[in-house]
Amino acid sequence: MTSDPQSRGATSLEATLRGTCPRCGTGKMFQGFASFEPRCSQCGLDFTQFNVGDGPAAFLILIVGAVLTVGALVVDAAFEPPMWVHLIWIPLGLALTAGGLRLAKAFLLAQEYHTAAREGRIVE
Repeated sequence: MTSDPQSRGATSLEATLRGTCPRCGTGKMFQGFASFEPRCSQCGLDFTQFNVGDGPAAFLILIVGAVLTVGALVVDAAFEPPMWVHLIWIPLGLALTAGGLRLAKAFLLAQEYHTAAREGRIVE
């Protein structure tokens, strides 16, 4: 299979949810919980060419922070629980961030593949 984004094997969403290669749709994308394989075991796509960086973590923290803040305000306004009840937001925030990190990283890598995104360069 070629690296042409038009001949993709899996959509970005499919690759994200299954954790598979966005080109062939069968090879593993991850070697650990949130660390990428160097390349796809099936088609050989080099995952090191994609620069996922800290983008997924930054966006995820902002999204989870907003959800938790709204949740804490709604719970406080609706039920007026004792202050110690709000300690539940700490492990919930950690779980949402850690759980979503793998999905966010996979989605960003798949999007970079499908849109042929690369570092900024001057086109002449």
